[in-house]
Amino acid sequence: MTAMAYEDIRVEVDGAVGSIIIDRGVHRNSLRPQSLGEIAAAVDQLVADGRVRAIVFRADGEHFSAGADFAFLGKITKMSAAEIREQVYTYFQGAARRLYNCPKPVVAAVQGAAITVGCELSLACDFRIVAQGAFFQESWVKLGILPPLGGLFLLPRLIGLGRATQMALLGEKVEAEEAKRIGLASEVVPIERLNDRAHELARELADMAPMALAAVKRGLRRGLETGMEAEFDANVAAQAMLLSSEDFKEGLGSVMERRSPVFKGL
Repeated sequence: MTAMAYEDIRVEVDGAVGSIIIDRGVHRNSLRPQSLGEIAAAVDQLVADGRVRAIVFRADGEHFSAGADFAFLGKITKMSAAEIREQVYTYFQGAARRLYNCPKPVVAAVQGAAITVGCELSLACDFRIVAQGAFFQESWVKLGILPPLGGLFLLPRLIGLGRATQMALLGEKVEAEEAKRIGLASEVVPIERLNDRAHELARELADMAPMALAAVKRGLRRGLETGMEAEFDANVAAQAMLLSSEDFKEGLGSVMERRSPVFKGL
C-alpha cells in the first residue's frame, strides 16, 4: 500500500497494529479541519490495510488534544451557517464517524488534556487508556456552543445522565482517576507506560478473530439505538455467519486442543 502524505498526523504500522498519531505538539495538538480530514483518511487507510487488525489512536507531546485550533475558531465567526455545517460534517464529524464506525478495534491513549474535540474523538474509540494526570473536558458550553461530535449521545450511556449533564452543561473537568471510577477511562497508567499499554491491548485484540470483533462492535453500537427484539434478530444472522467461518473452527479447535488460536479473518 502506498503511504499517504500527512501534515498534522503520522500513521505507523507495527505488525498487526496500526497507529494514528496526532503530531501538532507545538500547538498543544489542537485540531483544525485539515487535521480531522487526515484522521478520517488515516482510519480509511488502516481499515483497508489487511495487515492491520487493531488501531491505536494517540498523540505526541504533552496533551492528547487541547481541542479545536483557535485560528480556525476565529475564522468560523466569518462563515455562513451553511459553511459551518459543511466544515463540521465533512471534517470534524467525519473523523468521529470513522473512529466510531471502524470495524477494527480502536484504542485511544490519552495524556494531558483531552478537551472538546479531543475528548469527543476519544469517546468514539472502543477503549481509553489514560495516563495519570490526564483529564477530559467537554467545555464547549463555555464558548456558547454544544458538543457536536457524539458526546451528547455517548456520555450518558458511558457515565450516566447526571454525570454527563455536569460535563456538558458546566464544562466540568474529569481527572484520570475519576474518569476510571465512572467508566470514562478503561485503565489509568503511569505516563511512561501509556503507549506501551495501549499497544499491548491493541496486540491482544489483534490476536482475536477479526470478523467476530467487527460483528460484536456493530452489535454494541446497534444496541445503543435499538430494542431487544431487533437485537435478537440481528444477532442470529451475525452468529450464523460467524459459526460458518474458518475462524470459528480454529477457535473451537484451539480450545479442544488447549493451544493458542491463530485467526485469519476467514
